[in-house]
Amino acid sequence: DLNELVKEVDPSEQLDEDVEDVLLQIADDFIEQTVSQACALAKHRKAGTIDVKDVQIVLERSWNMWIPGFGSDDIKPQRRSANTEAHKQRMAVIKKALKK
Repeated sequence: DLNELVKEVDPSEQLDEDVEDVLLQIADDFIEQTVSQACALAKHRKAGTIDVKDVQIVLERSWNMWIPGFGSDDIKPQRRSANTEAHKQRMAVIKKALKK
């Protein structure tokens, strides 16, 4: 129950019914999207079950969340494209133009 969780944080606080409904909807959407993406990863691996690493990858790459104790060292970091010198020069011109 969300109200119990809120009481743990602040015993004098209470959630409005509408707020509780919105928070529950957000939680449902989060779980649905996370599980759906984890299923897609498992399917890509040709696996019949979702592995902890599937969920972990989704949480890290889609939600920028790291869960302590689940060995995220095994997951390769997502590669970012390196900024070329031309890109750096274009950005410098843009920044200079914005300062004027």
